Amino acid sequence: MTAFPEMRDLAQCLLSYEAFADRTSEPADSATLRVYEKLRHGLGEFAGVAGFQSLASRALALARTEAPSLNTVRVSPDGALQGLDKIELEMDIDKVRAGEFPAGEGEIILIARLLGLLRLFLGEVLTLSLLRVTWPGGAFDDYSSEIWRKREHPRQSQD
Repeated sequence: MTAFPEMRDLAQCLLSYEAFADRTSEPADSATLRVYEKLRHGLGEFAGVAGFQSLASRALALARTEAPSLNTVRVSPDGALQGLDKIELEMDIDKVRAGEFPAGEGEIILIARLLGLLRLFLGEVLTLSLLRVTWPGGAFDDYSSEIWRKREHPRQSQD
């Protein structure tokens, strides 16, 4: 079972956004960890630590079926992601600007699975609301709205 294409696209959008955000000379967490931690914080306020940990564990289990490289990754009891640093690729901003997405396949799948479960359990409206609160400024609003519009009205988006 592969991740929904629209969730995969949204995951890539969020990872690209985070790759450009907060670029300083100091070493920072990867874009994948920043996206994950923002989702963890935002959903943790809504569902609590145990709720997020359960959702993240399920997303990781689903993602592992598509990306065995994630077998070394764990979700801790507090919901933190552990072991991702062992498989991560450094984000190359020049590649992102050129339209190539350098994040590892497993990372994209993991975030896509997490977003898919959020949509499944919270619904599209609440998920989009959570994302807007988590990433204020609307870096992906038009993009994500288009994804869901196409899903709701597939014939209209093809015309």
